Amino acid sequence: MIERMKKTVVLTSSPHKEELLSSLRELGVMHITDMVTKSAALDELEKKRAEYSSVMQTLKERGDKGAKTASADADFISIHASLVSLLEEEEDLKGKVASLQAERDRIAPFGEFDPDAIKALEKDGIKLSIWLCGKKDREALRKSDAGFIPVAYSGKSLAVVLLGDEAPEGLSLTRFTLPEKSLADIDIELLAGRERLKEIDGKIKAAFIYIPLYEKALSREDETITFERVTESVSGSDVVYLTGYIPVSDVDAFIAYAKREKLAYSLSDPGPDDNPPTKIRYKGFLRIVKPVFDILGTIPGYNEYDISSYFLVFFSLFFAMIIGDAGYGIIFILISVIMQIRSRKCSDVNILIYVLGGATVVWGAITGTWFGSLSVLEKLPFLQRLVIPQIANYPELFGLDAAYTQNMMMKFCFMLGTLQLSLARVINIISKAKARDLSLVAEAGWLIDAVLIYFLALNLVIGEPFPLSVIAGGVGTGFVLVCLFSAQGPGVPFGEGVKKSLGGFFTTFLDTISCFSNLMSYIRLFAVGMASLAIAQSFNNMGGGLMGGFAAVFGILVIVIGHVLNLVMGILSVVVHGVRLNLLEFSGALGMEWAGYKYEPFRKMVEEKNN
Repeated sequence: MIERMKKTVVLTSSPHKEELLSSLRELGVMHITDMVTKSAALDELEKKRAEYSSVMQTLKERGDKGAKTASADADFISIHASLVSLLEEEEDLKGKVASLQAERDRIAPFGEFDPDAIKALEKDGIKLSIWLCGKKDREALRKSDAGFIPVAYSGKSLAVVLLGDEAPEGLSLTRFTLPEKSLADIDIELLAGRERLKEIDGKIKAAFIYIPLYEKALSREDETITFERVTESVSGSDVVYLTGYIPVSDVDAFIAYAKREKLAYSLSDPGPDDNPPTKIRYKGFLRIVKPVFDILGTIPGYNEYDISSYFLVFFSLFFAMIIGDAGYGIIFILISVIMQIRSRKCSDVNILIYVLGGATVVWGAITGTWFGSLSVLEKLPFLQRLVIPQIANYPELFGLDAAYTQNMMMKFCFMLGTLQLSLARVINIISKAKARDLSLVAEAGWLIDAVLIYFLALNLVIGEPFPLSVIAGGVGTGFVLVCLFSAQGPGVPFGEGVKKSLGGFFTTFLDTISCFSNLMSYIRLFAVGMASLAIAQSFNNMGGGLMGGFAAVFGILVIVIGHVLNLVMGILSVVVHGVRLNLLEFSGALGMEWAGYKYEPFRKMVEEKNN
């Protein structure tokens, strides 16, 4: 249920601004609107928060996850400063080691020599230079009058030492820059640098124990940032005010607070131009669907529908049909059992997995699918009694033709789609009837179209006969109703509504065609389910062919890995297809745009410990 909101304005005198903000934060029910998002102070706070977040992420990625957590009384500021210093040193040291390694690779072909000895000769008036000589220039160098000493090969080039600072004319030699340090000195520095990097890495891994301190610090920074944003958002000079929204259920608490603090305030219903935040209250069992919406990040608009109950029912069924295998459903249930044992509580996520796993077991049982294996059904006859033969995946066990059962499955998908899309139109009709909105007639037209397009789909896809004249007449009637009534509404003159409705004739025509494509989208439940079954059967056949002698181990691995991959692909398919049918086709028929934003009251995020 989407909670109703009250638009709120709170006023106080300028000297009491800080008191107002502090007390309002303690109350924690008002969502502040139009908050400032940019200022010098906010930039500094955001920078500090980003630094905390970056260090914490490093600890999560590299830390020793088996370590115990640090005491809450630890000095976080000094710990953070130490870690920042270590990470900065590590970054600099990595660059230095990489530079030293590159220099070592460059001079290694020349062996061990002391650059200082060459520099000492230069002080005594003996100038030496090192050059790289290609194959073509070696013979010319030998014939020249230049004195040279071959030193070593660097790749295909010969390194030579020449007396003097210039190469002989006519030769394309490349000067070798003398290193600053000898090979031995570089090796010593490399060893020391790598040892220090190992030491730093060990300290960072050990710092995993400080993650709870960072989480608390981040919450504190979020609270500080929010307070600063609200402070910057306060309007007025002598009299300052804040605007926002309060859930109707918290209005009494707010009024009592305002009287206690002697604040001036106003409460009013949001107007048509207002955009209140959305707060959804999940009642009872429905709260298990909240994690799905949290993951998807979808929030309905304040004036849109809360489809939680419908979503849970249809999503569970879509999940079961896409995964399609009772064996996989048992795996989901076992995973949830393990999660519950480890956490020692049954969370909403656990219950959701139980529901989805149970639904998958039921669907797999009635279609006769247990790890994609026909042998399971043949060896356990009692499982055959659970199967509905008309939609069985192994119809030959029940004397039915595969084409017949596949047609029945597609018909079921179309029935399911028609039910969901029609439900959306019925919800719209009821809602508009309560608002005395004449556009409900247009919704009735869409309902007629949805039902008759179902029969058209059956006729075109599985060849089920139905008078095309009836379909054409019904769809035409629905189209006319939409064209005449879609723009009607409370306070809109009938003639003006008809005129506006007819103005959208072409859009209505395209939407009618979309009704057919929306219904056809539900056949993906059949297609993806069949693909999952085919993949499971393929891996079973590949593994079964290896079930002899020593190869049996590989056969088992093929079957296990194959089913794991198939299960993962099935979960991805649920996200792509099962969620889409709810959030696009069904929600689209409801007219939802998911344009809402979350209700986030101005409140304390961190409870400080009293000394």
